[in-house]
Amino acid sequence: MADFFPKAELTGAGRPILLPGEFECSLVAAVDLESQDEPPTFSPLKTGILTLTTHRLLWLPSGAATASASAVFIPLAAISHVFAPKKSIKSMFASPRIRFQVSTSVLNPGSSSRTVVVTVVVRGKGDWEGFYGKLWENWRGRAWENETGSSASESGSSTVNSAGGLYGSDGSVRMVGVAGILRKEQQMWESTDKSLQEAFQDLHALMSKAKEMVMLAEKMRQKLLSASNSQTSTASDEEMGSKEEMQDWLLSVGIASPVTKESAGAMYHQQLSRQLADFVRTPLERAGGMINLIDIYCLFNRARGTELISPEDLLLSCSLWEKFDVPIMLRKFDSGVMVVQNKSHSDEEVFARIKTFITRPDALRTGITASDAAMTLGIAPAMAKEHLLSAESKGRRLNTFSLE
Repeated sequence: MADFFPKAELTGAGRPILLPGEFECSLVAAVDLESQDEPPTFSPLKTGILTLTTHRLLWLPSGAATASASAVFIPLAAISHVFAPKKSIKSMFASPRIRFQVSTSVLNPGSSSRTVVVTVVVRGKGDWEGFYGKLWENWRGRAWENETGSSASESGSSTVNSAGGLYGSDGSVRMVGVAGILRKEQQMWESTDKSLQEAFQDLHALMSKAKEMVMLAEKMRQKLLSASNSQTSTASDEEMGSKEEMQDWLLSVGIASPVTKESAGAMYHQQLSRQLADFVRTPLERAGGMINLIDIYCLFNRARGTELISPEDLLLSCSLWEKFDVPIMLRKFDSGVMVVQNKSHSDEEVFARIKTFITRPDALRTGITASDAAMTLGIAPAMAKEHLLSAESKGRRLNTFSLE
C-alpha cells in the first residue's frame, strides 16, 4: 500500500512543519520502516531520517529531491503498544530494531479497524536506546490530548505546638530529647523538599506558558502577513508601518522548537542548517535580499532563546546550504565580509541602480558616500560599501565617491 502512512508537510528547506503545541524530542538517521505482517501491509521505506516529536513519528527520506513527496508520519495516538527490545546473542550483531503496534482506524480514519506491527530498523550509529526511551515517554505522556497535569497534593505532616509541654494541640505526646530533634530535622527536610517541588512545578509551568506564547505569536505573525498581502493596495503607509513593526516584534519572540544537539544527535548541523534556511527568509526580504552574517547570528540566537549556538556552528550550517536545495547562499566578498543572500539576488541590477544614482548632477558634483548608496538601495551602509567596492573591482565607472 503506497499511501498507508499519511503524508507529512515540509518547509522549503526540508524541515517538518510542526503542529500547534508539537516539539521535537529526538532524531536518528539511516532508518528503515518495515512491516512485520505476512504479506507486508506496506512497502518498506528505506534509508531515511526518523524524527520523534511529542505528537508524531516523522520519516523523511535522506535524498533532498524526494523528501517532500515521500515524507510520512505516524501519530503517536495510533500506537497501541510499544514492544520491549529483544536482547539476545543474535541481536548483538544485527541492526537495532524498535517494534510497535499501530491501529489502522486511528492512522487512517474510515479504514477497517485492525492492528499492524511496524519495525524501525536503525542502520546508522545513532543512540537508538535513547530514542526508544523517549518514544516510550512521549507515547505514555500523551501530550496530544492537551491534558494539564494536576499539582501535587500537599502532604499532611503534623506541626509541633510552639508552646511548651509534653502534649501537642491534638492531645498526642510530643517527641522530646534526641527523638524530638531528629523528628524536627525530618520535618524541616520534608518542608524543604516540598518547597523545591513547588518551585520546579512553577518553573515547568512558566516554560509551558512561554512555548504557548511563542506559538501564539507565530499564528499572529502569519495572520498579519496574509492580511498585508491581501490589503497592500488599500492600507495607508502608517497602517503598513504598524503591521511591519508588529511582525518584527512577533518574529523576535522566538522559534517554537529549536534544533538542539540533544534532539538531533549526529544530524545536528544538517538539521540546524535547514532550520536556519527557513528562519532567514523573512529577515532577507526586509533587508533587500542580503544581510550580514553577524546580524544573522544575533537574530537567530535571539530567536532560539536559551538554546544558543556558537559562531562555528552557524558558519558550518551556512556552508551546508550548497548540499541542500534551498534558495539562499553564503557569500564572501573580496574584503572578507561574509553575507547571506538570496540566490535570485543579482549584482547586475544593483550595479545598474548605482550607475543611475551616480550619474545625477548632484552626485557628479559632490560624489557619493556609502550612506547615500545605502539609502538608495535600501540596505545597510556596510552592504552598500561592499557593493561599491565590487562595482569598482569589476571595472564599473563610478566617478568619484567616498567610503566614509
